[in-house]
Amino acid sequence: MRESSIQVCPVPLEQQPVNEYEELKESWFFQWATLETPLFWRKIAVVWIIGWFITSPIAAASFSPDQSVLRFVLLSNLGAGFILALILLQLFFGWHYVSDRLKKETIFYEESGWYDGQTWPKPPEMLTRDRLIVSYQIKPILGRLTRTTGMLALLMAGDSMVWLCL
Repeated sequence: MRESSIQVCPVPLEQQPVNEYEELKESWFFQWATLETPLFWRKIAVVWIIGWFITSPIAAASFSPDQSVLRFVLLSNLGAGFILALILLQLFFGWHYVSDRLKKETIFYEESGWYDGQTWPKPPEMLTRDRLIVSYQIKPILGRLTRTTGMLALLMAGDSMVWLCL
């Protein structure tokens, strides 16, 4: 019986891209992007509300809500949007990193530390499996994160335009 080339992979288990994908998919933070749409938007709303509560005291110190309600709301929205943008960027870059590792024909790995990196060419069946994971699992996640970030950017740009018109 022929031994599969996947079984003789010299890359440590925790550094194999498919295992990095599974770990990311199961992590508390990064699995947000894999949630059903209503749950995903609920998480996004909660982060935005928390961001609003963090930034509204700063906005209130700059623009009193009693005297300038619109400026206070706009500045609080921009601050909350900035915090949400950081969260979305972290999600995007985490998933993008794993996607890149899965797409590559070789795996870069470290045997015992940062000073002795090696590369290992993926066998065709592993490369095919990894690229299917990217196509059917990760690309939709990256698309969702890109669209969400784009909508947030439009909202923040709208707030900025209103701010400039005041």
